[in-house]
Amino acid sequence: MTGKIYQNIPDSVGMNVFQADPAMADLLRIYLPPAILPTALAEAGRMGALVGDRLEELALRADQNPPVLHIRARNGAPDERIEKHPAYVALEDVAFGQFGLAAMSHRAGVFGIDAKLPPLVKYALVYLFVQAEFGLCCPLSMTDSLTRTLVKFGSKDLIDQYFTQLTSQNMDELFQGAMFMTEQMAGSDVGAIDTIARFEDGEWKLYGDKWFCSNPDAALAMVLARPEGGAAGTRGLTLFLLPRILPDGRKNDYRILRLKDKMGTRSMASGEIALEGATAYIVGDAGQGFKQMTDMINMSRLANGVRSAGMMRRAVNEAVFIATNRTAFGKRLIDLPLMRRQLAKMLVTAEQGRSMVFHTARVLEAADRGEAGMAKVLRIMTPLVKFRTCRDARKVAGDGMEVRGGCGYIEEWSDARVLRDAHLGSIWEGTSNIVALDVARAVRREDALTALESYMARLNGETEAVLGPQPAVTEAFKRAAGLLDAVANDPAREIETRQAASAVYNATSAAVMVWESAQQTALTNERATDRLTLAHGVLRHKLSQRDPLAAVQAGEDDDLLSLVHATMADAAIAKAAE
Repeated sequence: MTGKIYQNIPDSVGMNVFQADPAMADLLRIYLPPAILPTALAEAGRMGALVGDRLEELALRADQNPPVLHIRARNGAPDERIEKHPAYVALEDVAFGQFGLAAMSHRAGVFGIDAKLPPLVKYALVYLFVQAEFGLCCPLSMTDSLTRTLVKFGSKDLIDQYFTQLTSQNMDELFQGAMFMTEQMAGSDVGAIDTIARFEDGEWKLYGDKWFCSNPDAALAMVLARPEGGAAGTRGLTLFLLPRILPDGRKNDYRILRLKDKMGTRSMASGEIALEGATAYIVGDAGQGFKQMTDMINMSRLANGVRSAGMMRRAVNEAVFIATNRTAFGKRLIDLPLMRRQLAKMLVTAEQGRSMVFHTARVLEAADRGEAGMAKVLRIMTPLVKFRTCRDARKVAGDGMEVRGGCGYIEEWSDARVLRDAHLGSIWEGTSNIVALDVARAVRREDALTALESYMARLNGETEAVLGPQPAVTEAFKRAAGLLDAVANDPAREIETRQAASAVYNATSAAVMVWESAQQTALTNERATDRLTLAHGVLRHKLSQRDPLAAVQAGEDDDLLSLVHATMADAAIAKAAE
């Protein structure tokens, strides 16, 4: 596939999306250890080239050819299977096989590295991959998080039985994972789950229906069920591992009833499951299922944030390329004041998302090492990222579609697919209201805000050592944290929860961006001031009172507009270098 401009219609296909985005390499240099940085940069470059060419073509074909559920063979024999389009299968091979995205956090050997790779390597590559394909990222995340949950809570026998296949890069041996939790009467209200687990003939058997199951033909699924006679609510739930095929080769006793006809993620199957005495294995302690599955849910929430951030970057990339290469009224679009302002706001929001997911990956790594207080920091940053980044992606994707104009509404371009997919992030693993309330719960029950405040103070200290005091940023975070603390601890103010969570997300992202600028300055990076500029853009547009009837002050966004121009130049250079 070769990009070109024909009669004023720019086509970015063929662009290496990593090379077109030098800010990403700059960030990887401050977040990754020197020993693995060259490998990470090389693999990101390889993924970036695939995303802008082959993966884009495969993703378009997979989106246009959704999976098909077959119930019987042509002679009437039971033959339940999901037929996936060859384009989707090829995408699976890239993600699971060539790049080992579901394996690298759990075992050594991916890319020839003799140790498990830091979470950020995985998330950085997914951030690029999702710029072409979103649907497959769900099975990828489920497999990754199921493996983590199994290793964390499962018995040695279960781990020994399934770990190798869950982390295989051989597509003939790979076991993909899934999570079957949602029921018709139990969506966000997990405590209402009524799937029953009965101990029969020395085995646990599951009975019930699961209403929304993505990757329903996965080899393994984590399932929440209530042992017969168990307590009501979440305290009575137990976590089970459900194999598709039993060790003796028999198909397990559950059926895929139908596949969902979805607005987005059309490439990936989601369906309804009937559990009819299906054999399953307890994971962890009985009655602790919800607590144990929460770990899997939180990893999936972070993955949702990563995907949303990546889709925002795709929207920005496309808008950047179009504005640089399309003319109207005798000028390039980028030279039109309103377009420049629109692009500046898109860029600020997209870069917020990237900084937050990259930094949360850093916090995750520290928490997994057992670093004091970091588990609580992760506990609040994860729902913040899931809540705000996923909502922001919908707006940025819509603005990106608008920049392309009428072509953006045509399905043969990426914009419509990105917009459709972007809306799912705010639904999967908890809607916006549910996740915002979880932020408040983390504050009220687990003192997570105090941990975040301490961590931000630490980052501010590291920033000041290089850039000097940043009073506007520190004051913004102080005010946002104060609001969230007050709202979280006052039931009468629940209606303000989303406002408070958004404020803390915005203030935290500004502090993180300033810290990134300091780290880049210490490395004498020529673009170090870009993160500082973006941070002040967050303060100006998302944390400041503005009179909607007041005139825009002359030059107030000149710093952001200059950054947009630089971004445009980077994209244009990447395209010209083909």
